Amino acid sequence: MEPINVTHLSEPGLAVVEVAAADDQTALAVQELLAGRWATAPADSTTRVPGEPGVRLRCYLDVRQQPDA
Repeated sequence: MEPINVTHLSEPGLAVVEVAAADDQTALAVQELLAGRWATAPADSTTRVPGEPGVRLRCYLDVRQQPDA
């Protein structure tokens, strides 16, 4: 995954969440739960790191806004 940069966290209320899970279905389910609570820029897919178990997913949250805003 690419490094988190200053733009991602440029002001209070913005967050970057990385999910590590056993499989794609679990990681995407966690993202869906987060999106139900906060405005989210969702990831389209998970990534696999060679030699490491499971998958990773990164999504960006704005906890200042409701999901439908």
